[in-house]
Amino acid sequence: MIPELVQDPGHSPVLLEEALEFLAPTPGGVYCDATLGLGGHAAAILQRSSPSGRLVGIDRDQDAVVRAGASLAPFGDRVIFAHARFGSIRAVLEGSGFPLADGCLDGCLLDLGVSSMQLDRAERGFSFRNNGPLDMRMDQSQGETAAEFLLRVDEEEIERILRDLGEERFARKIARTIVEARGNEDLSTTGALSKLISRTIGRRERNKDPATRTFQALRIALNDELGELERFLANAPSCLKPGGRLVVISFHSLEDRMAKRRFRSLAARDAVAEPRLRILTKHVVTAGDEERARNPRSRSAKLRAVERLPK
Repeated sequence: MIPELVQDPGHSPVLLEEALEFLAPTPGGVYCDATLGLGGHAAAILQRSSPSGRLVGIDRDQDAVVRAGASLAPFGDRVIFAHARFGSIRAVLEGSGFPLADGCLDGCLLDLGVSSMQLDRAERGFSFRNNGPLDMRMDQSQGETAAEFLLRVDEEEIERILRDLGEERFARKIARTIVEARGNEDLSTTGALSKLISRTIGRRERNKDPATRTFQALRIALNDELGELERFLANAPSCLKPGGRLVVISFHSLEDRMAKRRFRSLAARDAVAEPRLRILTKHVVTAGDEERARNPRSRSAKLRAVERLPK
C-alpha cells in the first residue's frame, strides 16, 4: 500500500510536477532531497518510487528535520534523515552507508527557497511582515543572529552585501543609516529594521516592500548560501549514478547563474575531458500561470536539470 502524502496545509512544494518529471523516480531507486524543508517534495518522490525507493533527506534546520520526520513517518525506514548542510552531501551519503565509488543516487533535488515554516514563524526572524527577533539563521543551533551580525560588521561590508546579494540600489544609504542607528536604536527585531529601511528610502516600487532586498541580502550573507551552493555544485554531480539526475530550483538570479554555469562547464567537451553531464533543460523551467496564482512564492522559481553521463 502506498502511503498518502501528508503535507502541512500552508506548504506547497514549488514546481513539484516539473521536478518529478525530470527526476523520474522509480521503485528501487535511491534519491536525495538535499533541502528537505517540510518534506513536500520528498513525500512525492517516495510515493512515486514506492514500494522500494529510498530517500536521504538533508536539512540544516533541526526543526525542519523534526517536522519532516513526522510527516514522512508513514514511509518508515525508506527515509534517512540528516541534520546537515547540503554542501556536505558526499559526507552525508557516505555516513548513511551509500557507496560513492561510481555514484549512488538515481536522483537528487535541491530547492533553494526559504520554507514557508521559516518565513511564516515570526520567531525565526526571516520576514519583515511578522515582527520578531532579527535572527535569520537557517540553523539556530549555531552562529550569530542577523542582529548580532549588523552590530559587528562595518558600513562598507553592509553596503557590499546589500549591493551584491540584494541588488539594492540604495545600499550605501541603507548601510549608513544602519550604522548610525545602531548606537541609538534597538535593531534587534525584524520590525525595527523594516521601519528603519522604510524611513530611509520610502516606498520606491509598487507592490514591493522597501525592506525586501535588504532582508534577502542579509539572509544570504548570514547563512553563506552562495558558498554552500558552490560546495554542493562541486560535490553533487559525482554522487549521481550514470543516468542519475540532478534538479536545482533557485529563486535568486545569482543562484540560477551559478547552477547554469556549473552545468554548462560539466556538459562541455574539451581537449582534456569528456563531458560529465547532459543538460536536460534547454531553457530554464518556470511555474505556470495556475501555480503562480495558487502559490505566489513560485513566481521567481527557476528549475534546471542535468543527467550524469556514463564514463
